[in-house]
Amino acid sequence: MSNKSPLSRRQMLKFLASAPMLPLGPALASSLLSGCGGGSDTVAAVLPEAPKTPATFASVSFTSMAAPTLANAASMATTAVGSTMTVNFSDASKLNLKLAYQPFFTTGDKVSDGKGGQILAGGYYDINNQPIIDTTVPGKERQFFSDAPDGTSLLTVPNANVAGVKGKPVFAVVQFEYTTWAQDGTTGMYGKLPSPIAVLTLDQDPSTGKLSLVKYHNVDTSSVNGLWITCGASLSPWGTHLSSEEYEPNAFTAASDAQFKAFSKNLYGSETAANPYNYGHLPEVTVNTDGTASIKKHYCLGRISHELVQVMPDNRTVLMGDDATNSGYFVFVADKEKDLSAGTLYVAQVGTGFSLDPAATAAPLTWIKLGTATSNEIKQLAATLKPTDIMDVKTADPQDATYTKVTANGKVEWIKLVSGMEKAAAFLETHRYASLVGASMGFTKMEGTTVNIKDKVAYSALQNCQTSMVAGNALNVPGNGVSLSAKLDAGAVMALNLKGGLKDTAGAAINSEWMPVDIKALIAGQDISADALGNTANPNMVANPDNLKFSEKMRTLFIGEDSGQHVNNFLWAYNVDTKTLSRIMSIPAGGESTGLHAVDEINGWTYIMSNFQHAGDWGSIHNNVKATLDPLIKANYKDKFAAAVGYLTADTAAIQLSKA
Repeated sequence: MSNKSPLSRRQMLKFLASAPMLPLGPALASSLLSGCGGGSDTVAAVLPEAPKTPATFASVSFTSMAAPTLANAASMATTAVGSTMTVNFSDASKLNLKLAYQPFFTTGDKVSDGKGGQILAGGYYDINNQPIIDTTVPGKERQFFSDAPDGTSLLTVPNANVAGVKGKPVFAVVQFEYTTWAQDGTTGMYGKLPSPIAVLTLDQDPSTGKLSLVKYHNVDTSSVNGLWITCGASLSPWGTHLSSEEYEPNAFTAASDAQFKAFSKNLYGSETAANPYNYGHLPEVTVNTDGTASIKKHYCLGRISHELVQVMPDNRTVLMGDDATNSGYFVFVADKEKDLSAGTLYVAQVGTGFSLDPAATAAPLTWIKLGTATSNEIKQLAATLKPTDIMDVKTADPQDATYTKVTANGKVEWIKLVSGMEKAAAFLETHRYASLVGASMGFTKMEGTTVNIKDKVAYSALQNCQTSMVAGNALNVPGNGVSLSAKLDAGAVMALNLKGGLKDTAGAAINSEWMPVDIKALIAGQDISADALGNTANPNMVANPDNLKFSEKMRTLFIGEDSGQHVNNFLWAYNVDTKTLSRIMSIPAGGESTGLHAVDEINGWTYIMSNFQHAGDWGSIHNNVKATLDPLIKANYKDKFAAAVGYLTADTAAIQLSKA
């Protein structure tokens, strides 16, 4: 007989309650119940209650922060965040997260190159990967660095392994659009330097989600002839960074254009070495497992003012922003999934009813096929053709019926196509050719694009709606579908329904289920007389929208401003279900909100990537604040030569859209 005392009923229940819950077979269950005395009342006492269904994520909302004022001038001179993000769960519980901004660096900082040395963040390099030096102030020569970080993609790479990462490796690809001034403060540098692009290796803390910079790698762009004015960017569905080259250089005037000659000189060491037909395309960056990257440039998506493209869920259809005066809606449909090296280019015609009134009926869109090509064949044409081999362009009426009057890139021209040069014109002189074949080339500064997959709706930003969009203006084309009775400087965000089964204007089928079929305003800004601070657009509404990114999980459209009408530019969150617009961050006065990327989930954490550029770039709207803010911004951002790259997060840890 054992000398151990038997467990009391209470002890047995305590033991069972503390034991791991394992699946119980019938025999084991019967034995346990018998040992406890059996009976239905005993069963009720021993078996645990059925587990409650865990609360799941339901939705997100944001409080709207107040716009900063001179009463707190310091907040106008930096990135100010005063919004709370509320995560709502299925059991009606809520989690309130106070938002904060976390920069990785400000440009001009020395950061780790991952090899034991340091590298200049946002620094410029020539075709031989040698630093480009600013010599405008004798005795203070230094490498040029950008004050205009822009498009950013946050991503992961399978089997990544980078020295120095203690948690999980995450990568951010960041491009730098331009630098505003040389050191002397009088030499304008816009477009005169080849745009750098970098891969940041980030260490993600598994317990907090914090991202810390471990390595900065400058991407070698010499194989693609350098990069020209890289603006917005997006992450492809297959995990690559899709860059941009906006304001394609005019090939007919490049030889005498001071900007392009300076670009060529800084890149190649010669004012005549750069070929304008190598710029205005779509670069694609692939990150390697070690935090380096490769780059290629696709020549077959049209040579336009590429701003920010959006690849649809089919991995083939690409809607493109076209940041120009007399711009249009362009769509590229790739021949193969996840491969943008060959396909067909289309441009839209806008039907009757186009309006900036969100209550108005959508205007229909039809599509003109411009051509089908591979990147390699257009690249070869770019290397061998002169502009006059493709078309003749006159800036005054030649009084010759063989020429066609067009509007392109904010100018009225008369053009005549060289026989047999349709394909070259479609892909190398895309704006002119689209206008020639009757596309609706009437938009002004069509900026970011993004997609709401669930609702099958794309969004497109019109930074302002003026000149070519207004009836009676010299740049407006009667009958092209884009004709407003009055301008709206503050711009609008447009919504485009997406469908399949379409045919182009020639009757041929379009091989895509994600083509825009109509267009209407989602939200519009409001011009006002200057208020006491200097705003000429309503500060409580979006003005001059630029960057757009949609979060599927949060059902939120994030909107970054490039506004010359708001004293401080803002980052907004617009819930497409509740129609609630919330201001979530303020950019330093005179700066622009850039680098937007809404990241629903990386290793369980959520991020809103956001940069800014050219803080303290003063216009007339800043007359009331400039004297106060200029010294503060100079102190914050290296005499206004620097800008920040970073992300929005919660103030104690990163954001998780789950109930941990």
